[in-house]
Amino acid sequence: MGLRNFLDKIKPSFEENGKLHAFRSVYEGFESFLYVPNTTAKNGVNIHDGLDSKRIMIMVVIALCPALLFGMYNVGYQHFLAAGLEMKFWQMFWFGFLAVLPRLLVSYIVGLGIEFTVAQWKHEEIQEGYLVTGFIVPLIIPATCPLWILAIAVAFAVIFAKEIFGGTGMNFLNVALITRAFIFFAYPSVISGDQVWVVDHAICGLGTDAIDGCTAATALGLASTQAAAPAFDINMVWGLIPGSVGETSIIAIALGALLLLYTGIASWKTMLSVFVGGGLVALLYNKCGPDNAMAAMPWWQHYVVGGFAFGAVFMATDPVTSARTETGKYIYGFLIGAMAITIRVMNPGYPEGMMLAILLMNCFAPLIDYCVVQRNVKKRANRVLNS
Repeated sequence: MGLRNFLDKIKPSFEENGKLHAFRSVYEGFESFLYVPNTTAKNGVNIHDGLDSKRIMIMVVIALCPALLFGMYNVGYQHFLAAGLEMKFWQMFWFGFLAVLPRLLVSYIVGLGIEFTVAQWKHEEIQEGYLVTGFIVPLIIPATCPLWILAIAVAFAVIFAKEIFGGTGMNFLNVALITRAFIFFAYPSVISGDQVWVVDHAICGLGTDAIDGCTAATALGLASTQAAAPAFDINMVWGLIPGSVGETSIIAIALGALLLLYTGIASWKTMLSVFVGGGLVALLYNKCGPDNAMAAMPWWQHYVVGGFAFGAVFMATDPVTSARTETGKYIYGFLIGAMAITIRVMNPGYPEGMMLAILLMNCFAPLIDYCVVQRNVKKRANRVLNS
């Protein structure tokens, strides 16, 4: 009650003609984050429930927490493994926490800062869309990514992939993936190679004893450079392998997927179709693909290496950039899975194909929905003519 009374007390200052009216959207943003808005529709027929966009975003963030927490532990685990040191669980987690937290803060500070500024400039309410995007960004990059590069990439993605199209709900490309794509194409050495997957003490501010000569290639990186695919290891499921912060643990990702499916926030049709499309195409390449390690990799192993599972669960199901018709969701998801495996197999220089596959299908999602709708219109018209 004390917080509610405080907000009510200062509210007149942020309303029209108040001395802090210029920051009205900032006040409304914090108020709606803390409490359910008490405004109602003035006209028309409206049906409301308690699950507004803010709570949907918060639920997705909760679903991402297992991947984040395990990713922090894995960052510390990979560091001490490369250093040849045996440490306790909390020491490894604390090390990873100090490595990942600054990147999470930069993602939110830069992204929300831009959204707050745009909202003030346009005299609009602050949207909750970046609540999820800001959480995903640190999970799909290496923990060694320099903060200044991350800040530039986030600013580019928020401005040119979101705000320029009208803000939350108007973007047709996944903002988090645009951030990763910017880093990949503008600063490729930051997100590829062997050295970027292990954090040294200097990055965490714990000293300067950097790990020299460490080889920590990802499973996909090894498959793209070797004649044979890496042998399956149960650590590929647990997530104790080099990779982006939130993409390594299938168990953690599965926990998030179960929550999203149970609450109905993510589409099971899209999610399932991604795995089906990827598995069938990988199986096809197993039978008649090119002579390389990626084509020879068992179809199910593609699920547990790289960002395939994370992309299928948390980014292919993005309700803004994905297909919205029920039939379109099957097509959209299937093509993402198929395209991701095709890029992996056919382009050894870019073994991780999930990012490009999702961004490509983001562009085709409206066309898929259009074709599905027109097909339904024609079917109904034919039924009327034939009745």
